[in-house]
Amino acid sequence: MDEKHCCVQLLVSPSRGLMDEQFVILVQNTGPCSQLTLHSFHQCDDGHSWDAFAHYMSDAAGNVNVSKDYSLGGTYCGIEPMGLLWSLRPVPGSKPGLRMRKKNVELPVVVTVSVYQGHRKEGFADQVPLASVVVERWYMAPGVRRILVTEGGLTAALFLPPGPGPFPAVLDLWGGGGQLVEYRAALLASHGIAALALDYLTANIIKETRKMVNFQYIETAYIYLREHPQVLGSRIAMVGLSFGTSVILRMAVYSEVIKLRCAVCISGTHVQPLDQDIEGILRAMDTKFFKTRTDEENHTIMRDMSFPITTDPLNKVDVGRLQCPLMLIVGEDDQNLAAQECANDMKEMMERAGNSHLLTVLSYPDAGHLIEPPYTPHVRFSNFKPVSRNHIIMVLWGGQTVAHSRAQEDSWKKMLVFLKEILYGGRTPGLIPSSNL
Repeated sequence: MDEKHCCVQLLVSPSRGLMDEQFVILVQNTGPCSQLTLHSFHQCDDGHSWDAFAHYMSDAAGNVNVSKDYSLGGTYCGIEPMGLLWSLRPVPGSKPGLRMRKKNVELPVVVTVSVYQGHRKEGFADQVPLASVVVERWYMAPGVRRILVTEGGLTAALFLPPGPGPFPAVLDLWGGGGQLVEYRAALLASHGIAALALDYLTANIIKETRKMVNFQYIETAYIYLREHPQVLGSRIAMVGLSFGTSVILRMAVYSEVIKLRCAVCISGTHVQPLDQDIEGILRAMDTKFFKTRTDEENHTIMRDMSFPITTDPLNKVDVGRLQCPLMLIVGEDDQNLAAQECANDMKEMMERAGNSHLLTVLSYPDAGHLIEPPYTPHVRFSNFKPVSRNHIIMVLWGGQTVAHSRAQEDSWKKMLVFLKEILYGGRTPGLIPSSNL
């Protein structure tokens, strides 16, 4: 390494920001037209390591601007300002089926960004970089408060934005794996919306009662939010992914307690046996686990965990009865659930009922099932332990990395606008725009 390379500068701005905030990466003072590799490295809360890399050629002045310059190869290609985040993958040699999920949102996602001489593909740990910068991405903005909630038998975490409030709020439900998943709720609170992350599947099982919660448990969480002194009780929404959307649609249509201002359903279905509670729905869906196949890499896959679209009204939530705006977010390459087919059916049901003005559909080609906050690394398949099962299986989620990452970024921005316009803006349902699949 010559004297010129000793002066290489690597700048990441901002080096500390929210998880959904873009940064700018600059490399300066390299030789003109130098081959360089940018590399990112992150160790998850679970101890597993992830990395990404991209090849660049510096300009005549010896500089690289990742926001403007092309990656010539690596884990992504082209002009991708955030490619070193969304293209993170388990480091070579890792066990298969890993998925990156933040467990402790009170600590940042720490990513080390480094620049190396030459176009490298491996062996980064054995090389000395020209320069390195430690970057922090947070789900909790400064001033956001996290409050563990056990009132009424709940297992939940409430995130309150900075300030005295009161704030509009979201009840946040994840999918069939259960557990208390907090990072989306923390990020919503960082954007000014109070959010209650709720464990509604494994809460009582973890408490060793061996009994699963029922729909009344969801109503208890809603009442907790409605009556909280720092929450605007008349401005509450629900956001859910996968099985969480099934619960949201059921409660939005049939609950006498829950009166939502709006709802966001990601990769979900309205098809479920209406004579069953949460445990019964899961048990019915569990029959799908016996219908497995393997992909070209011999991964066991679940497909279409929802029931087939049916004309039987006892097996579908009547979304035509909805009285609040609904946003559906759909990945067209969803290999886990027939989400697009369900979205089309819900659209038709609402049109027949004269409620299509309440519906907004965001449908993304080549996006998969796990549509998460921006820059969350895409995984096409991962290990998964359903609440209804005692063992881990490999699940195909679908999605192509670039398109899926675009969908995550676009849908998050539009979801925030949707929530803020309705929860803060006081718009009437009739003014909510609709879009077509």
